Amino acid sequence: MAGKLTEQVSTAAVLGGLAGAALGAGRGRRTAGLGALAGAAVLATSEYVARRRQRPDEIPALPHRILASGAVAAPLGWAAGALTRQPAARVALAAGGVAGGLGVRPQKVALGPAVGLALRPVVARRTPAQAAAVTVVAYRLAAAALFRDPQVTLLAERAAPDDLPFVVPLAAQGGYVGTDFVRTLATELDGDYTRDAADVGIVASLDELVGGDFYPTAVDPLVREFYEHTTRFALDIEPEWRAWVRPGYLLYRTALARPLGQANVPMNQRQAQRGVVSRIDTVDQPDGTRVRGWIRSYADDDEPIYVGIYTTYRRGGRGYVSVGFPLPGGSFTATLEPRLRPGGGLTLSSHGAHADAGHYLTVVDPDTGELTTLMVPGFGEELQVWSDAGELRADHAFSLFGLPFLVLRYRIRRKD
Repeated sequence: MAGKLTEQVSTAAVLGGLAGAALGAGRGRRTAGLGALAGAAVLATSEYVARRRQRPDEIPALPHRILASGAVAAPLGWAAGALTRQPAARVALAAGGVAGGLGVRPQKVALGPAVGLALRPVVARRTPAQAAAVTVVAYRLAAAALFRDPQVTLLAERAAPDDLPFVVPLAAQGGYVGTDFVRTLATELDGDYTRDAADVGIVASLDELVGGDFYPTAVDPLVREFYEHTTRFALDIEPEWRAWVRPGYLLYRTALARPLGQANVPMNQRQAQRGVVSRIDTVDQPDGTRVRGWIRSYADDDEPIYVGIYTTYRRGGRGYVSVGFPLPGGSFTATLEPRLRPGGGLTLSSHGAHADAGHYLTVVDPDTGELTTLMVPGFGEELQVWSDAGELRADHAFSLFGLPFLVLRYRIRRKD
């Protein structure tokens, strides 16, 4: 632990030194040098105190995180000013926009540019580095005052997988997930791989979910067949995006989703008309357990849409569905609580009455398999599947901090 603390403090000292030098730039080498020394000392001390006070399964204290944000912003602001020759006021506006965008929460996305705009008169005579640092710190302070519920919570650090049954700890080993992920996983698990397994479902049986107010016997037989024999059905998808999220999703899709080969949802109906191919790949392990990977891709070129590992588990007398979406070095897990829908439908929701339901971002240690997991309370989803006059329908709704941003409407038909 002492070695890790030394590494953390050393990294903070380097960052603080860069920030101090950037803040002192333009006033001579002596000022920049003194600024670097002061910045290194201040941020290293803050890092040391924050880490020493940090309790297990907690992130460092908010004041230190705000100070570190300002330290990151300063050299970036200096670089932006040097490369673009833009005045400090414009750098402040850009810094607010970037900081707000990283806040993810829609209200924070709007708050960032607002802070940058409000501070333009204040920072007009400052350097770009100073303008960026002041804007980011002011934004973080305002966001902390206005939004007190956390965006993420450190749930566990270096935990054993058995301690977190609601997490699916299957990570992509390279930088790309893609439609061959389950094949690669079979080699890692030393299991028997079956591509496009016949007559299997994303769950083995809905009976695994019985408990609480959920009774599988009350589920419509057609809905039950879809879950237990998913490969008998074909899907058509119609995305309905809220206008406010479209620009951010376009950036995310271009910069992350497509390069990663994961969570690449159609942007509009034109893209959805490329068609969807759905299959389940399985891995049968030596201990008798089966891994089920539901892979959805575009019909024209097999570009991945979703690669999800579907599992069920029981705790506290009830069952849950946990869907792990592999990422390089980790995974994003949606743990969903089952509920009966009027008319025999089935709802799976991340906003359950019990603590396990929710979303979890996990980093998997490649050497030990230990998990460091963040809970993401602001992300919500609900999947409803029901039968309408003998035809299956599904709505998959997503929200950020209570604001709906996407509904995927599925038409589900039996394959010919």
